[in-house]
Amino acid sequence: MTPLARWARAEWGLLYATVRGPLAKRRLRAVPMTVGAVCLTALLQFTQNQSWGYGFVQGVGAVRAAGPLWVSLLRTPLSLFVPALDLPVWGALTQVLVVFGIAEVCLGWWRTLAVAYVATLAGTLYARTGIAVGPHGPLGLPASDARVVDTGPSAAVVGLAVYLGWRYGAYVTAGAVAAAMAVEVALKDNLAGKEHLAAIAGTAALCAAVPAGRRLWHRWRWRHRRPGSGPGPGPGGGGVTGGRGPVRVRGRGRGVAAVRDGRVCRRSSPEGSG
Repeated sequence: MTPLARWARAEWGLLYATVRGPLAKRRLRAVPMTVGAVCLTALLQFTQNQSWGYGFVQGVGAVRAAGPLWVSLLRTPLSLFVPALDLPVWGALTQVLVVFGIAEVCLGWWRTLAVAYVATLAGTLYARTGIAVGPHGPLGLPASDARVVDTGPSAAVVGLAVYLGWRYGAYVTAGAVAAAMAVEVALKDNLAGKEHLAAIAGTAALCAAVPAGRRLWHRWRWRHRRPGSGPGPGPGGGGVTGGRGPVRVRGRGRGVAAVRDGRVCRRSSPEGSG
């Protein structure tokens, strides 16, 4: 095996092992939420390009910093699926199909939507903060950006890509996505690019909060466990036993896999059954 192949296996092997089985067995039936998201994005794109539908889509899914915050919060969930008018819709549909589909298999549909919403909400809140700071402050924005529609599915896609990279050990991929967004801002300093960076920052905060919350939860359970319920979690818990050679468990998604003797061996996990 060449060094490049070994690197690719170490970087994407766990993610590939998690996604391959469900997609090969059930195909699109394994990602019903993603199929619905693609159809909804296509429908909103068609509607907003019609003279009779533009105002409707803007009213229910267009988020601008100039509007009231509570209106923006109500529109933000649907804004995930409103593609930009000045970009080809096939790009948005491809991004949603690929990234949302992988995330749905790995995380489940509700975790996928939760991460996508956090990323999009981070960009929405950043736009208001940046405009309040002004163009001369750090990370500030000009007042004219208050009338620009926030980025649509792309912020959610970027956030999901970074989150999957962190969760499944594809750290180089996650770093490459973040670096690409930074280059985008350097080459084309616009609201969409900066919202992508804000989405990455929001996702990074979520990545830090997940293990911290898990530790607090286990600590709370340990302190409040009932007498006679057995010993609490020890340093040797949670592993995979049996087989030959040492076993290294990676990932925390629906399809947790173990790497044994250099091979990725998938096993089921009750944790991500959502």
